[in-house]
Order: sequence, then structure tokens, then C-alpha cells
Amino acid sequence: MTPQHYKTACLAMFATLVMINGAVAQTFPNRPLRLVVPFSPGGAADVPGRILTQKMTEALGQQVIVDNRPGAGSTIGAESVAKAPPDGYSLLMISNTHFVSAALYKKLVYDSVADFAPVTQVTSAPNVIVVHPSLPAKSVKELIALAKAKPGKIDYASSGNGSTQHLTGALFTKMAAIDMVHIPYRGSGPATADLLSGQVTVGFPGIAGMLPQIRAGKLRALAVTSGKRSPELPDTPTVAEAGLKGYDVTAWFGVAAPKGTPREIVMKLHGELLRMVKAPEVQKQLLNAGQEVAWQETPEQFGEMLKVEAAKWARMVKESGAQVN
Repeated sequence: MTPQHYKTACLAMFATLVMINGAVAQTFPNRPLRLVVPFSPGGAADVPGRILTQKMTEALGQQVIVDNRPGAGSTIGAESVAKAPPDGYSLLMISNTHFVSAALYKKLVYDSVADFAPVTQVTSAPNVIVVHPSLPAKSVKELIALAKAKPGKIDYASSGNGSTQHLTGALFTKMAAIDMVHIPYRGSGPATADLLSGQVTVGFPGIAGMLPQIRAGKLRALAVTSGKRSPELPDTPTVAEAGLKGYDVTAWFGVAAPKGTPREIVMKLHGELLRMVKAPEVQKQLLNAGQEVAWQETPEQFGEMLKVEAAKWARMVKESGAQVN
């Protein structure tokens, strides 16, 4: 084959692929989709997941199902999507936990960045330090003082080893120079249940699932973990305001697909999700659940954010001293 013939053949093949991908995007979706939420039902990731899947079902004309796959710091759910066919029908509710786990679990069978096609970020929200009413601590300073008086006697719950809750608590104990015992659960639901019963007395959960419990007085909010106060808890200080200068942990959620998903499908999903999170009624729903909307204008911008987050959380895991038990 001459160089000219080879060039012509390559151009023809490229044009064919463009036509095929365009046709695929036009017919997508033609069957139900699943959004894998790698956490237990009722947690901080589950709330935006269910709001968005309801809206996506309406927009795409196909049912979008929430598939909760908790465990191992979100790695079980992430692995299921990394191994799924790259056709847009399996999506992952991705979060900063995804990168915390990548730094903690040394033998993952997927690459936390390279094996996923970014779609877009959808929300941002702080975690919140909560205590059971039986614990005599009504501020961050009082909690630190109590923990220093009783080293190793106060437990804190998390949604599992490698979760953002785990890292949030580990970083707090390290910066405060206190000794609290980490109790990992299989998801936010079981952790919250034991917090409410007083089996454990301290938690660092996402704010979304905690608002009803805080407002009902079943748990006491001491501080939010972000650099600014939450609109849903305006009277609750940040951890930094409460005395632990420099502390700032903010959670976020987004959507990703398996590596190799056709760009046309990624762009279709990106466009629909952007339209949803920009809608006032969706913003109101998410805000009521303790989530603020956040997005990128292109999947590539979200991809750049994921690279930055991977490096940031790897550094924070190292600084916190967190380890998988």
C-alpha cells in the first residue's frame, strides 16, 4: 500500500468511526441505565443520586436506577463501573472518597483517574461533626478537651475504612492531637443508626443525611468541616472558626463513566446533567438536602479537577496518618 493509499484508508476509517459514534449517540439511551452509588442507602451520596436519577429518567426517556454498592471505601462500586462495558449505561457517583481510597488501598485493580471518563461534578458539601446528646461536649473545644481527658475512650463512627468520614476524623484527631478510636461501618446508614442510639458518640458524616437528625435534636452539630459555613446550618461554625485553624475538608459528588465511553454519549450525559443542576427546582431540592450545586462547563474541565483531587487527597491521607485497619 502506498503512503497515499494508507492515508486515504485511515481517513475513511476515521470518518466511519465518527458516523458510527454519531449514530450511537442519537439512539442513546434505548434501555435503562444504572447509577452506581458506592455507599449505603440514605447517605450523603445517595441523596443527590436519587434526586438526579429521577430527573435523568424524565430527561432521557429511560429509567435510571440507583444501584447501591457500598463497602471498602467506595472501591467495590467503583470497580464494578471500571469493569463495565463503556457504553454509557453504567455510571458512577464519584466523590473525593474515590481518591482517598486510592491512597489507602494499595492493590486496587483499577486506576482511579485513567479508568474513568469524567462527565461532570454535580454538588459540593461539607461534612459535619456531630455528637450524641449524651456526650457532654457542646463545642469543638469541649470535644477536644474531653478527648484529651479520656484518651482512647471516645469512639467516632465512619461509613467505612477509606471513606471521607474516616479521613475527616483522622485529620481532626491528628490536628487536635487527641486519641479517639475509629469505628468503621459498612456505609453511612449503619454508622448513623449507632450514632443515634449512642453506641458511638461522635461522627463526621456528610451534612445531607444529618440535617433531619440535627434539627430534631437527636444529634448535636458542633461544626462543619468546610472553609465556609453551610447555608443549611448558618449558626454552626466551621472547625477552623471553632478553634482548629487550617482545618478544611469539603466533600463533592460527580458522575463518571467507564474509560472508553464514546465522547458523544459523555457529552449527551454532561449536557443533561448540567441542565438539571442549573434548574432552580433541582437546586432547591439539593440545598434542602445540604448540598450546593457545582459543575464544570466541559467534561475535560472535570477531568482536570479529578487529577488535582487525586493529588490533593493522596497528600491529605499522608498528612492525616489515616490507615486501613
